[in-house]
Amino acid sequence: MSAESVFPQLEALLPHVQKPIQYVGGELNSTVKPWDECDVRWALMYPDAYEVGLPNQGVMILYEVLNERPGVLAERTYSVWPDLEALMREHGVPQFTVDSHRPVKAFDVLGLSFSTELGYTNMLTALDLAGIPLESRDRTVDDPIVLAGGHAAFNPEPIADFIDAAVIGDGEQAVLDMTEIVRAWKAEGRPGGREEVLFRLARTGGVYVPAFYDVEYLPDGRIGRVVPNRSGVPWRVSKHTVMDLDEWPYPKQPLVPLAETVHERMSVEIFRGCTRGCRFCQAGMITRPVRERSITGIGEMVDKGLKATGFEEVGLLSLSSADHTEIGEIAKGLADRYTEDKVGLSLPSTRVDAFNVDLANELTRNGRRSGLTFAPEGGSERMRKVINKMVSEEDLIRTVATAYGNGWRQVKLYFMCGLPTETDDDVLQIADMAMNVIQKGREVSGSNDIRCTVSIGGFVPKPHTPFQWAPQLGAEGTDARLAKLRDKIRGDKKYGRSIGFRYHDGKPGIVEGLLSRGDRRVGSVIRAVWEDGGRFDGWREHFSYDRWMTCADKTLPEFGVDVDWYTTRERFYEEVLPWDHLDSGLDKDWLWEDWQDSLDETEVEDCRWTPCFDCGVCPQMNTEIQIGPTGKKLLPLTVVT
Repeated sequence: MSAESVFPQLEALLPHVQKPIQYVGGELNSTVKPWDECDVRWALMYPDAYEVGLPNQGVMILYEVLNERPGVLAERTYSVWPDLEALMREHGVPQFTVDSHRPVKAFDVLGLSFSTELGYTNMLTALDLAGIPLESRDRTVDDPIVLAGGHAAFNPEPIADFIDAAVIGDGEQAVLDMTEIVRAWKAEGRPGGREEVLFRLARTGGVYVPAFYDVEYLPDGRIGRVVPNRSGVPWRVSKHTVMDLDEWPYPKQPLVPLAETVHERMSVEIFRGCTRGCRFCQAGMITRPVRERSITGIGEMVDKGLKATGFEEVGLLSLSSADHTEIGEIAKGLADRYTEDKVGLSLPSTRVDAFNVDLANELTRNGRRSGLTFAPEGGSERMRKVINKMVSEEDLIRTVATAYGNGWRQVKLYFMCGLPTETDDDVLQIADMAMNVIQKGREVSGSNDIRCTVSIGGFVPKPHTPFQWAPQLGAEGTDARLAKLRDKIRGDKKYGRSIGFRYHDGKPGIVEGLLSRGDRRVGSVIRAVWEDGGRFDGWREHFSYDRWMTCADKTLPEFGVDVDWYTTRERFYEEVLPWDHLDSGLDKDWLWEDWQDSLDETEVEDCRWTPCFDCGVCPQMNTEIQIGPTGKKLLPLTVVT
């Protein structure tokens, strides 16, 4: 396959599209390696627009990990907007990488990172534009291996027809191991063709190849079993876990975008995993165990990253960053070091019970004091017990009182609607909480000029969580509940004007629910939606609920199931779930027991600080919780002047 740049053809199209800069490449710290000097070539894709995809940490890390290896190159490709897609089809320009504008079809592996299932139709667009057959069974030895990763890959069954393989868990070591298998196969002259290299990947036990597994169904539509269809393929595929994050200090030279992106900052992952045990949170469950990066490792990454990029803000990322055992020392050390440079620090949304004003002051010392975001998730005390979010309203009021009393004027509260066992009253208590926040804020600040924004998303049950068996609330039920909450907030004359209200309707959540807990039969819906013009389903202006429902009504009856069967139906213990053969390390019995505990409103402690609850991850994955404190100081110690 020719690997010549398609930029001469592409350049002529760019004056006719929106934001042409996103397709040009040449970002600071990007890498272009000589094609002919490399024997394994990866195209890495985040299946969304450049402005969303470029800051993605997962792709950025793998891009650097691969390009550091001799004889290996990695380039990036993103979803093109519909305006450029139409012109590319008209003029015969294939899907290209932004680094060297080489055709994606020329690469050995096309690795897609799915943070959300709503990127599936964008994958089909990219495959089609690249000239790669949509279904894996139609590909030849000259087509790339289409590989799925990311959180959504923990249930790749809805896209099983379209991918050749999936990797679950951490990607750093996994992509290197895969590279060596592909390299050896190519060096031998590609014996056995495409099937042979996929078999070599599958027999490692860490790469899932859907074509090597048959799914058998029961008469009522449930799965009977998932069974390997050839010798040497494991019954279960295990996730990958990187244990010592200090050995993987990536990205060392973060990419600096040419166009505006959703995050204009340098980010450092300060720890991976979470054991808080929030029952709705797939990310927390599938990334266990907790592994902290050392304070010295964080300091070195920040120092190198700022020198390499010139960014003026550092994001300290993790699922619950304030839980790092040395977060106070990290924040103070970084604020001290960059006090003259005015480098700002930020955390993702902060847990109510992890917030303290000293930490918050350190984070805002060199930057601007913006609003604070907290995520109680459940509106009532009862719901927070159900979801294991152990935060009382008294905790929240005390925390926001401290914030308002120390000069903050804006607090954002994030909740979910449609949680298991939820009632209208549980949701309406969100309004009461927001009003109490405003009342307390006015009291401690002595000012009426304060705001509380309530942001609500629809709950979607996810695989590998205790709620994987739960029925999902329908779109109409979600919308009706949110309408009652909106009316209660707006109808309050004393506090209503100080409360902002942002919410998503229930329709996107139903589509996400269909895709997140779907099986291989849902692939027919995805393809029908794509053929009908479905693109960028994660974007409100492009998403069409009617298109998804129409296509589902056309394709699913053939299998004796429908959208409700995948979404609003409750599952039971005996049912084989589509992802049961993919081992996240979590014991299914433990997940079921935690689901039963939720129905009893029983809370479970964080196993970082308490005895083990036998979730199964540590012994099954041969891992362990890794937390500090190290007792060391942030490096380097000198203050930047």
